[in-house]
This record gives sequence, C-alpha cells and structure tokens, in this order.
Amino acid sequence: MEAALLQRQAVEERFQVDVFLGDVSFETSYSLPGEERPARIRVDTSLDWPTWSQTAYRSWAIGEEPDEVPEVLVEIAFRVQGLNGVPGVEPLLSVLPAHLDVLGEPLLRGPATIEQVLIDSREGPECAVEVSYEGSCQIDESLLDDHEALNAALAPLGREVASLLVRIADLPFSFRLNDPT
Repeated sequence: MEAALLQRQAVEERFQVDVFLGDVSFETSYSLPGEERPARIRVDTSLDWPTWSQTAYRSWAIGEEPDEVPEVLVEIAFRVQGLNGVPGVEPLLSVLPAHLDVLGEPLLRGPATIEQVLIDSREGPECAVEVSYEGSCQIDESLLDDHEALNAALAPLGREVASLLVRIADLPFSFRLNDPT
C-alpha cells in the first residue's frame, strides 16, 4: 500500500494471535496522503491466517506436499466517516466495483453499512458508511520463495485501493466541521 503512496494510519494497527485456536490476524488502515486524523475516508484491511493454512505452509516449508494450498483470508473495507447526517449510499456504490480481481480469486463486495453516533441531540447524528470486500488469497509456492515476487503480486491491490479512495474522495459527501478543542 505504501508503494501506491497511501498513508498508513498506524493508530489503527492490530496484530493478534488466537492462543486457543492458533489463528493469526493483522489489521491496519490506510488513507490518501494528507488526510487528517482520524481520516475521514480510509480503507481498513484485515488479513487472517487460519491454523489449517499455517499447517499447510509448514508442510510445504519442510518439503512435504501439503494436503491443501495455504491461503490468507482477506477483508478490505472502504469507510467514509464524520458525515453530517445519514448519507445516501448510491454514489459510493456507483464507484465501487462488484468485486476486486487483484489477488487471483475475486474479493466480493458486501452490502453497505451505515453507522450513526448521537453526540449531541441538537446537532443530529454523526454518521459513517462502510462497504467491505471479502475473499481469500491462495499462497502460491513461487511467491513464498521470492520476496520480490510476493511484492509484485500484491502491488495491484495497492494501486486499485488508491484509485478507489481517490474516486470516493471526489464524491459530494457532507462532513461535520472539526471541533477545534
């Protein structure tokens, strides 16, 4: 994502290991350069490496033929927040494709979610809208051998996400004014 000139929102970063099941997950957020903090328009990425996939990777790493091809579960959520009132979702859905075809298997778009937070009843709700994509990415053995090949395989995802963030930023959303205090 950094190669696509996106700015990481490190405050939102999480690395988790499920001590009972062994699943590993990593979550982070990116925005266009120059966005305020918290970013009004951002993308949240979540990568989950389930235990069964780790086992398949270990089999491959020690020279055995794994029963299944290792894969990583991927979720990418585009979020627009700090909105003044409940937004229409049609403009956002019009710039987001039905699926992202940048990691081999398509990541499928889910429905839009609208979040409302009532901060001050006199001002109305502060809202956010989010659209996420979910799918999995099989890990090819050739990518595991070569770090540069892995970077090259993931580069289209960064470019596509950056392009979509620019399109979302061009939409006529009405944002709340920042509180100077």
